[in-house]
Amino acid sequence: MLPKDKLKEIVDYHVQQIRRVTDFVPDIALVLGSGLGALADEVDTEAVVNYNELHRFPVSTVPGHEGRFVFGRLGGVKVVIMQGRVHYYEGYNIQEVVMPIRVMVGLGARVLYLTNASGGINPEFSAGDLMLITDQIAMFVPSPLVGENVDEWGTRFPSMNQIYDENLSRLIEQTASENGIDLKKGVYLQTTGPQYESPAEVQMIRSLGGDAVGMSTAVEAITAVHMGLKVCGVSCITNMAGGTTAQAITHDEVKETADRVADMFKKLITGSIVKIANEE
Repeated sequence: MLPKDKLKEIVDYHVQQIRRVTDFVPDIALVLGSGLGALADEVDTEAVVNYNELHRFPVSTVPGHEGRFVFGRLGGVKVVIMQGRVHYYEGYNIQEVVMPIRVMVGLGARVLYLTNASGGINPEFSAGDLMLITDQIAMFVPSPLVGENVDEWGTRFPSMNQIYDENLSRLIEQTASENGIDLKKGVYLQTTGPQYESPAEVQMIRSLGGDAVGMSTAVEAITAVHMGLKVCGVSCITNMAGGTTAQAITHDEVKETADRVADMFKKLITGSIVKIANEE
């Protein structure tokens, strides 16, 4: 783990690098998960910064993750979009995985809107459903807060009593209702990956109260709460998790399902971002 002074120095340095490209100050940070990156095409773009243009910044290596920040307006709202995230299973340490979140906070974002592709655990879910994340389980991945605390970012022992903001979640539900979207609700559990879950692991996750499972998001939410952001999140159920069907899971299946629900996803995210901006 990096010492706190070094960690903050690196985050501040990345912010300064981006500021050399654009002085755009976003209100909302949006993270786009696997296969969901097409939403960035809807943005009235002011600037784009590729991760590999930033010195020693973690770079996405997974198909379906473009690996860039997109700055602009979505539905008239000032946003910074992570078009592709980095994952713990790619070999990055947990501080590197959440570094983009810290950088977006440094650029001015005060709300974090998380999305992901996930495996359905709840037997009432089907591939192609969208799920509002109401809570999470992150005990199977390293905490991004391990190591020296940067007091300027947040308290040493932050409460996780309400990670996903109730008011933001209400606005997402309203948007779903107005667009005729059958929005599920549930608890998201993060694993390290990259392997998909075994049938026994799926049974365990169900017994713990998980409705969907994936390889990202929870550590990002913890980081955002630590830094004082309001957080909301939506999962795209791109497949049913291992053991719930006889068919083997593939990453192609994840991308195909995400493509199939892309229009519905765009309506939900764009509409709810406009509502959130109007209330903030």
